Amino acid sequence: MSVAQSAGTGRVAFLLKGYPRLSETFIAQEILALERRGLEILIVSLRHPTDRVKHPVHRSIGAELLYLPEYLYQEPLRVGRGWLCSRRRPGYRKARAAFLADLWRDPSPNRVRRFGQALVLAAELPRNIDHLHAHFLHTPASVARYAAMITGLDWTVSAHAKDIWTTPAWETRAKLAEAKWVVTCTEIGRGHLASLAPRLDTVGLCYHGLDFERFPPAPARLLGGDGGDPRNPVVLLSVGRLVAKKGYDDLLTALALLPSGLEWRFVHIGGGTLASALRRQAERLGLSHRIEWRGALAQPDVLAGYRAADLFVLASKPT
Repeated sequence: MSVAQSAGTGRVAFLLKGYPRLSETFIAQEILALERRGLEILIVSLRHPTDRVKHPVHRSIGAELLYLPEYLYQEPLRVGRGWLCSRRRPGYRKARAAFLADLWRDPSPNRVRRFGQALVLAAELPRNIDHLHAHFLHTPASVARYAAMITGLDWTVSAHAKDIWTTPAWETRAKLAEAKWVVTCTEIGRGHLASLAPRLDTVGLCYHGLDFERFPPAPARLLGGDGGDPRNPVVLLSVGRLVAKKGYDDLLTALALLPSGLEWRFVHIGGGTLASALRRQAERLGLSHRIEWRGALAQPDVLAGYRAADLFVLASKPT
């Protein structure tokens, strides 16, 4: 079963944690592909974007955008209207009971925020929305689940990365039992979710694809350096967010172990919360003069970086 089939002839609301995001091109590519197949989409974002640039794929997407209040206290009137409207719906009591049961097991501000966002979504959802689809099993799926109970709509979810492994088993079981289906992008993820699902046929595997029209063959280039010429160093490239799970602290430590006579340069593309800490680590290791931190870039600039590099490196690790 696909998102398009689940929606029938109506529109689908895609629930995302943030939109647009430079690190989630796989979601944007899926939305664009579905639009090109004729599916009408409403993008519902749980927060406003923090990236300063966009990929070309984001500019190609024509979907309407609905931003929910990221923090409930920032838009109290909107949240209040959402509650007044939602509490009149037949599914409100069921959603409230599910929320209170979840809150008992997870008494956190995040849990309250997701229910509040679901109230706003249920109240503001256009009438021609037939289906809810969440990307990521954690917070977007929580909002979709509560909103689906209130509105009576079916919902589905795409699980991708850490959300599969960090969502508590009790919560994953509840979501898999209530979602019409769930799809993920790796066999190991599918196997884990299937072990928690009440029915195996509701858990699917779908690998992410690429639009090769946006990645034409690279022009011919001269051979890269062999590490012996300071005028032509070996260029190492890594693309990823500067967060713990990407392992850049380990990568810097490994780079410091390279022979002193080897000529190399490390280029990093991406932003993240550990940027300052990693720059300080590079300085302590005596690597700053060999490293170029380019920050978050749009896809054309990322592609140019790939084509100019000799090697791609990544040191992701469990966190």
